[in-house]
Amino acid sequence: MERHYKLKNILTDVISTLKKQDFLVYFRKISIVEINESSITFGTVSSFMKDNLEAKFYDTVLSATQREFWDNIHSIEFIVDNEIDNPSNTNAIDCQSYYKESSKSAKKAENTKARSGIAAVEKKGSTSNRYTLKNFIVGWDNQLAYSACEAVTKNPGKSYNPLYIYWDVWLGKTHLLQATGNEILMKYKNKKVAYTTADKFITEYVTAVKKRTVDKLLEKFRAIDVLVIDDVQFLSKKEQTQNELYNIFNILYDANKQIIISGDRAPKELTELEPRLRSRFEWGITVDIWKPDFETRLAIIQEKAREKEFMIPQDVAEFIAANVTENVRELEWVLNQMIAEYELTGNTPSLSRIAQKLQKLSFTTDLLGESKSAERRTTSTIKSYEDIIDAVSMHFGIEKEGILWENRKKEFMIPRQVGMYLLKTKMNYTYERIGNIFNGRNHASVLYSCNKMDKMLKKDKTLLYEVNAIKDGIGI
Repeated sequence: MERHYKLKNILTDVISTLKKQDFLVYFRKISIVEINESSITFGTVSSFMKDNLEAKFYDTVLSATQREFWDNIHSIEFIVDNEIDNPSNTNAIDCQSYYKESSKSAKKAENTKARSGIAAVEKKGSTSNRYTLKNFIVGWDNQLAYSACEAVTKNPGKSYNPLYIYWDVWLGKTHLLQATGNEILMKYKNKKVAYTTADKFITEYVTAVKKRTVDKLLEKFRAIDVLVIDDVQFLSKKEQTQNELYNIFNILYDANKQIIISGDRAPKELTELEPRLRSRFEWGITVDIWKPDFETRLAIIQEKAREKEFMIPQDVAEFIAANVTENVRELEWVLNQMIAEYELTGNTPSLSRIAQKLQKLSFTTDLLGESKSAERRTTSTIKSYEDIIDAVSMHFGIEKEGILWENRKKEFMIPRQVGMYLLKTKMNYTYERIGNIFNGRNHASVLYSCNKMDKMLKKDKTLLYEVNAIKDGIGI
């Protein structure tokens, strides 16, 4: 019984020094197997956990143990305890349950505080409080959108209003939008935030029409301080609903209420929506999100694993990030498959096993080293933007001046857009900087060219081959 008491004190100390995710992921079940004059042996559930505790948290556990035993302990050891799951083993502690027990009072106070804020959302919409700006993974592909949302939370209704964000599917938009609403709720307890999707808004409006309560619907939205609407492209061909959103937009905007909107395309490209509504979307700031790069995907898979309290080896995480490249949803799906296999079979993740799994799930699995080196090559392999322009010029057999300057001949248009696209996606240049390189073109012109090239590459295999040949030639 004394060992159990001592172990509780040690774990309490460890909890106070580690991040919650690290403790929940790496400390699953632990016991004190033996206490000697100057050393203690801790038991773990598996060699996988033993190796991780030794490699990552030896010093942390040793320090906590020394504080509990008044510095009489000089070393500790981790072994696999075969009796750790025995119900009669009173020397073992389930760390997951203990964490909940030790932080129960703090969580209760936190939940009470959170409910007072979330209530404002639930009356006007529905966000999930698990989405925060702190646990949103930021990379070069979404930095601008993240910064814009962060700025909005500091001064809602006055900075970047409306904020319009567009991107392809499953790149984290729901997380970012709801996190922004949650952040505003935490900073401004008296504000009312409404999160809704275009589909839900349509349903709500149709119901109001049937019940003849459209005026009440208008009054409901008039009372909110922040309106977040996701996937506005689905308002297509819903003329009456668009008209009602137009009225709500004007009411909120005139009252300096914050409006945040997302779509799958830039406002100008939403041709199925009414021009006057599209023009309203452009009154503030418009930002876009690209597909996550290798580093961002790696950070996402690691964060998702922590959230699910699952240990994933570094080489396996890197392999997944190198081969699952399309979107966040695919990364999470692969992780869920891996967790399910572990829970059903007890097999810990390995590089060979996950490679086989990805092949069965129809992912292309290049060798890890090749995949990483191909994708993680940086701008250090080229000296400046001129190297990319020269490569494009040489590949298409045209003069460099024709690409850079305002030459509207058809043979120069595609190479020019390829050059802009490569500078944006591979050099991470801003639209303004690219515009200056291409004879002072404005931000909108460069943005249009990059987006158009991205869409063309998805449809035109010949053009994709040309662009890949250029990239391979200069090592990017």
